[in-house]
Amino acid sequence: MKILYYLLVLVPVAIALEIVGAGHTLIFVTSAIALVPLAGLLGDATEQVAVHTGPRVGGLLNATFGNAAELIITIVAIQRGLVELAKASISGSIIGNILLVLGASLLAGGLKNGRQFFNAHIASVTATMMTLSVVALLIPALFSIGPNQVSANHTENLSIGVAIVLLLLYALFVLYTIFLQPADGAGGETHAKEGARGIWFSLGLLLATTVAVVAMSEVLIRNVEPVIESWGISELFLGVILIPIIGNVAEHFVAVTTAYRNQMDLSIGIAIGSSLQVALFVAPVLVFVSLLLGNKMTLVFNEYELAALVGAVAVATFISMDGESNWLEGAQLLAVYIIVGLGFFYLS
Repeated sequence: MKILYYLLVLVPVAIALEIVGAGHTLIFVTSAIALVPLAGLLGDATEQVAVHTGPRVGGLLNATFGNAAELIITIVAIQRGLVELAKASISGSIIGNILLVLGASLLAGGLKNGRQFFNAHIASVTATMMTLSVVALLIPALFSIGPNQVSANHTENLSIGVAIVLLLLYALFVLYTIFLQPADGAGGETHAKEGARGIWFSLGLLLATTVAVVAMSEVLIRNVEPVIESWGISELFLGVILIPIIGNVAEHFVAVTTAYRNQMDLSIGIAIGSSLQVALFVAPVLVFVSLLLGNKMTLVFNEYELAALVGAVAVATFISMDGESNWLEGAQLLAVYIIVGLGFFYLS
């Protein structure tokens, strides 16, 4: 994990390339790679701050800022009028976490440890919540493309209403999983505090990393449209496949390594929990942020994104029902992700 931080040298490099007016592809690739360690550092800083706040508030901080890097990238995209790119990154993050991250985790863990086991109850609760969130995301689109379509104004109001419900549901989920469950033992907390940095250093690191992520996101998004034109790819493919990977590589790496170490509850919690956070927290927050920025974003996803979302959640739910996994199930999830990726790649 720490080797990724050597890539931080690309942050000033990307800024310098932007200033001197280098090629759009070079700037885009450099800033994208620079965002990888920044996203990991942002997550690490959040965890360090959480260590000083106790397990309850710490869990809330991690739940709230777990996808901070991706949230910042999508906010910058909305600010620059790339609303469809922002929506594509939302659906792509959910799909990627369920199919790519969970699939890679099950494959790596299964090849190393054989059959693996996890808490079927917690996995079932999380999968059910994920299914409910995807159903909620389906509603605005269904009522916008059906035989009796709602008007554009009503679609915006419908999206706002759904966003409010999703945020309330997320609050209930956080309440249940963090505040109403038994706290971890004191020994684990003491151990964490012994290796933690000071609170002010952690807060400073969190602030500095957030500023750096904003700067790199600005550089990345400014070069999106020229890159789409020169690469010959669609904005949808960039949003569904590439942007979510850029913003979550560090978290993906943690999920795979924990599965390799046979810590399946943690690995599945990272993979599906991250998808859940995007659906219940990031998506509705972006609806309200878009209102403030003047580029309104609704929760109406296209039929391709909806089909991929439903398929990903259905497959993941079937796999998590029995409380055990193997490498073949991981390969199956990865196969579905590759098929979905090919579909979006060839979509004009």
